[in-house]
Amino acid sequence: MLDCWDRHGRLSVAGILSLAPYCRRVGLYFTVQRSNVTAEGVEVLLRAVQGGLRRGVIVVWDRWAVHRKAAKALAGDDRFWIEWLPAYAPELNPVDKLWGHTKYDDLANYVADHLLDLELELDWSIQQTRQRPHLLRSFFYAAKLQL
Repeated sequence: MLDCWDRHGRLSVAGILSLAPYCRRVGLYFTVQRSNVTAEGVEVLLRAVQGGLRRGVIVVWDRWAVHRKAAKALAGDDRFWIEWLPAYAPELNPVDKLWGHTKYDDLANYVADHLLDLELELDWSIQQTRQRPHLLRSFFYAAKLQL
């Protein structure tokens, strides 16, 4: 007999892949939370990343409602330039490639006993990915984006 835990828990992850324009350095920033990702949460993460980079950023987003709402909150702030991916084109989004790698490579067949175990394993996976710049670049290449 297999033990089963209550699977009503939830983890949501918001992530940002960055690419420095001149030195082509790649970065990965993320937050894990136990509630749905909100526009406010995405805005807070993006502002924190921009503050750490200390320069303006070009944000390339898909047309998810959360991103559209966050873009409205960022309107008028000249540190952010928003560019939109075409509608229904997840293959052009390098962050989707990151999540695919995390879910189907690093965490494939992983069964957590508790939500905290899943959160720790997810954090480990993303930290490992963050330390592999060639892998981060591959997400841009897989999305057919020139670096």
